[in-house]
Amino acid sequence: MTIDRPKLIIVVSALIVMTGLVVTCVFGIRYYRYAKSNFTARDGQEHSYYVYPGTSLDELTTMLSADYEIASPEAWRRDCEKVGFDSVRPGHYTLPVTTADRRLIRMFSRGEETPVRLTFNNSIRTRQQLCGRLSEALMQDSATLNRYMDSVPFLQQYGLTPETAVCLFIPNTYEVYWAMTPEQLFDRMQKEYNRFWNDERRKKAAALGLTPQEVATLASIIEGETHRTEEHPIIASLYLNRLHLEMPLQACPTVIFAVGDFSMRRVLNKHLEIDSPYNTYKHTGLPPGPIRLPQPSALDAVLDAPRTNYLFMCANPDFSGTHVFSETAAQHERVAREYRRQLNQRKITK
Repeated sequence: MTIDRPKLIIVVSALIVMTGLVVTCVFGIRYYRYAKSNFTARDGQEHSYYVYPGTSLDELTTMLSADYEIASPEAWRRDCEKVGFDSVRPGHYTLPVTTADRRLIRMFSRGEETPVRLTFNNSIRTRQQLCGRLSEALMQDSATLNRYMDSVPFLQQYGLTPETAVCLFIPNTYEVYWAMTPEQLFDRMQKEYNRFWNDERRKKAAALGLTPQEVATLASIIEGETHRTEEHPIIASLYLNRLHLEMPLQACPTVIFAVGDFSMRRVLNKHLEIDSPYNTYKHTGLPPGPIRLPQPSALDAVLDAPRTNYLFMCANPDFSGTHVFSETAAQHERVAREYRRQLNQRKITK
């Protein structure tokens, strides 16, 4: 049987075209999964993930598939194998509603993290509390961080000591990377520290005869005295006067810090005998470091303290939360006597 040649050409051409279309379609779909879209969130929302060290590709795929519909799991596997992606970098990642294999491979292989918000405030009193807060927010171990804050050689590069290490962490909210190393964390906080301690603030501190760390220490004592920010500049002035006269600060918050019982409401004579460099009733000058993380406003309260003659302060006997400031010991003793009487009436012993 003879086949009409023109018809044969048409049939062959049609087959070639169809084969080409199929091949184009297959490769087009593969490219689409690789470069355009293969993952789609079931709820139409972005999703964030914390990926820990040692997470395998299978574990990552299982994690993502809980929230995302994978149009072609085979394409995802093939694309990962094609580029040799089998090691997942730890970190915090946020995925869009729709994404492609290429973007995910690049994100998880290079560690292209989404920043997290790191917040801490002046409620943190000790280095251990700070390390605990950092470990809650970051992929950091509090014990490891504490070792860094206790390392004299490591802290020297920042001009700090174990007692002043917390000065680097000025209360605020920062965007950082969850999987950053302790070294990266300290470097980042140093940038924020230097941004706050600009030339103007450093000149103000020098004019007071203080270093930035000493300003932070004094500011922490002021915040320990009262939550009323309107009194911070006056209290700063009072303590600066005492420092310049080389009088003991006699600041109750430093004694409480030395005792370590932050629930104390009343400092007794027995507490004043505690042997600690933070006991400012026994030692003149500032303690070795801050007794809490002072807020920027408290730091500025020290730097911009007004000139006064105040040397004494006492909690207001009316228990309003304010203080009565005095220039002489006699004035102060009258107020203090009335305050003690009110304490005894209210039976506040601790």
